[in-house]
Amino acid sequence: MALTGRFAIVVAVGAVPLVLLGDTAGAAWGVLAGWVVLCALLAAVDARLAASPRSLTLARELPARVRLGESVASTVLIGNRGRRMLRAVVRDAWQPSAGASTARQRVRVPAGERRALTLTLTPTRRGERRVEQVTVRSLGPLGLAARQAVLAAPGGVRVLPPFLSRKHVPSRLARLRELDGRTAVMIRGQGTEFDSLREYVRGDDVRSIDWRASARTTTLPPKLVVRTWRPERDRRIVIVVDSSRTSAARIGDEPRLDTAIEASLLLSVIADRAGDRVDLLAFDRRVRARVHGASGAEMLGREVDALASVHPELIEMDWRAVPGQVRALTAQRALVVLLTSLDSIGAAQGLLAVLGQLTAKHTVLVASVTDPLVAEAARHLDDRAAVYRAAAAERALLDTARLAEAVRGLGAHVVTGAPEGLPPAVTDAYLELKAAGRL
Repeated sequence: MALTGRFAIVVAVGAVPLVLLGDTAGAAWGVLAGWVVLCALLAAVDARLAASPRSLTLARELPARVRLGESVASTVLIGNRGRRMLRAVVRDAWQPSAGASTARQRVRVPAGERRALTLTLTPTRRGERRVEQVTVRSLGPLGLAARQAVLAAPGGVRVLPPFLSRKHVPSRLARLRELDGRTAVMIRGQGTEFDSLREYVRGDDVRSIDWRASARTTTLPPKLVVRTWRPERDRRIVIVVDSSRTSAARIGDEPRLDTAIEASLLLSVIADRAGDRVDLLAFDRRVRARVHGASGAEMLGREVDALASVHPELIEMDWRAVPGQVRALTAQRALVVLLTSLDSIGAAQGLLAVLGQLTAKHTVLVASVTDPLVAEAARHLDDRAAVYRAAAAERALLDTARLAEAVRGLGAHVVTGAPEGLPPAVTDAYLELKAAGRL
């Protein structure tokens, strides 16, 4: 049983005679006591006449997935199996990160009928957002008291990465078409494979003439035929996302891990459209997510689903295990993309220790997000405090530059950028390596 605010107001009305009559009339206290007893009896009767919340049936309608930043409707169907009208306040107990639009809703359900309560969810975090119960407070006809119960109504929605970098897909696909030769002349070179034959036109490289195919032409005089080439396909791309403690640092409005996820999704889409095979691994000291052997729409769906529940772990990255994880995904030469941080010399020692093992067999690309506020702080020298901040920022920039140079010295490529610029920068580096035939 629960008492409402209306009950408190009604009881307070009984204090009016005590205030008006003052201390001269001792009967005022008796009147007040009688009024309180009467209110308690009315509340007890009111609670007795309220519909029992235990007689309700609950059903939940909820989409299984939603992207971070988007909204989704959550509907609870309340059925009244009792014989009394249900006047209730319902609280759907979603966790705060689910972003429920309202905490409590009022509903009236006649006996034998069902009503739907809908609220809007706008999640603020990736992963599983779950709800286990619904609290129903059934009010009596007078609204003085209520009967309350907590009923089980489990449900959940999986919040997927937003993939905001998908806006870069059209421009990178256009570059890929140029690379494939659909809008440019295909030229033979390292990292290319035979595509087709076509008639010779002025300006073509005479070394591309296929004399045997030219001799088999049926026209008189015979026409020259040249071979055309395109970048090699079916290359292997292995993306390793660092989910250790360094990925928890917030750059701008999001953790470093979220930027790495955006970069991995954009690269996966472009590499898949280029005909290459993509494997994804989120790792710190154990595998947090793994996608292997998928392509097309299935690959993107599996990646966003696997990465949705990956969060930074406050442990050190075990870089010694990374070469073994890469070998488990592919035994062929591959482009290994390491999405990690290059802002701390101490944290990067493990990476530098194993980088030589990876570059000996694979083409390695190390991508790291940089904080634009650090570069901005290094330019401000307004007062003494700003000078100290600028010195610290310059020290951080020098550490990043030294680490990048050390990585290049071990044979790997380095890409750095702000949160919005890193995903397209990583994809551009992949396209450049593909055009150069270095995959």
